[in-house]
Amino acid sequence: MKEKVVLHHLKRVNGEEIDIVIEDGKIAEMTGAGQARGDQEWDASSLYVSSGWIDMHVHAFPEFDPYGDEIDEIGVKQGVTTIVDAGSCGADRIGDLVANGKASATNLLAFLNISRIGLKRVDELSELAWIDRDRVKEAISDYSDSIVGLKARISQSVVRENGVEPLRIARELSLETGLPLMVHIGSAPPDIREVIPLLQRKDIITHYLNGKANNLFDASGEPLPILIEAIGRGVHLDVGHGTASFSFRVAEAAKRNGINPDTISTDIYRGNRLNGPVYSMANVLSKFLYLGYSLEEVISAVTSRAAQWLGRPELGRIQVGDPANLTLFAVKETPAALIDSEGERRVSNRHIEAKGVIIHGKFIECEVRA
Repeated sequence: MKEKVVLHHLKRVNGEEIDIVIEDGKIAEMTGAGQARGDQEWDASSLYVSSGWIDMHVHAFPEFDPYGDEIDEIGVKQGVTTIVDAGSCGADRIGDLVANGKASATNLLAFLNISRIGLKRVDELSELAWIDRDRVKEAISDYSDSIVGLKARISQSVVRENGVEPLRIARELSLETGLPLMVHIGSAPPDIREVIPLLQRKDIITHYLNGKANNLFDASGEPLPILIEAIGRGVHLDVGHGTASFSFRVAEAAKRNGINPDTISTDIYRGNRLNGPVYSMANVLSKFLYLGYSLEEVISAVTSRAAQWLGRPELGRIQVGDPANLTLFAVKETPAALIDSEGERRVSNRHIEAKGVIIHGKFIECEVRA
């Protein structure tokens, strides 16, 4: 965008209407609605604007099946300007993932899988020999600009007979490297009551609203004491919807008890993008509107709150002088069917549609199936 481009009558999530002036790929000016002038002027009066959405949990390494996809298919085409790959790659392939990111329109960051093989296999922590501590540290040193934390998937199908031992090793690596953990929770063993006490401030529990038997809420929907204690320690709650990790029933129990998400993420990859139940970031965000969260709460969970955790505040704001990193979206007041990971269907009377992003000086239109 070499010319002076004006986006007129954009709505912020707080209801304020503004014009945004973009020049040489940067935000040159923000004014009251209808006041700015430029070489190109777009009427955006039907659209909301936020800083570019951030998806804290995706799988963006297309060579790995089933958990892989193309970066821009789950990034800018979804209205997401920054994706954080959640441990698709360990030390063996992290360099390839980072290189793919540099060739894509979407910004890419990554959690490094503590298993050197990453998701080449889906039981990547079943052999402790695959956790090569020296190679973890080398990878962190080589790709420090891209790696934001360590990923450990602690559920029975991943760890097999190893229980919480991979998580104990991950905790040691976290302390040695200064990087926080993102921990996937799922089916037992290990029991969730063995897992959560090992997490510390700024570590992330992803899939915290899953409906499996080994989840964080009891049969009456009350949060387990280990969850309340973890929140008190500053552990971060991430949605990580995925194919099998988001339950309306659990999400409603969480909201009743004030156990709200710090970040909303998709755990998206090719299969659940094309066939559901994820489909898109907008689809997942719409589920939280349905649950009764305000638009402001929902959007902050994929902008300012995610940017704060990442230590990159510029990704979560709209500010004069910053590179233009924007998501344009609509909120439609029409019925939409929403399906969780348990196959439960709800109908919402409003939903979010991603329309486009502005990133690296370009406008990119969104291409979303649902």
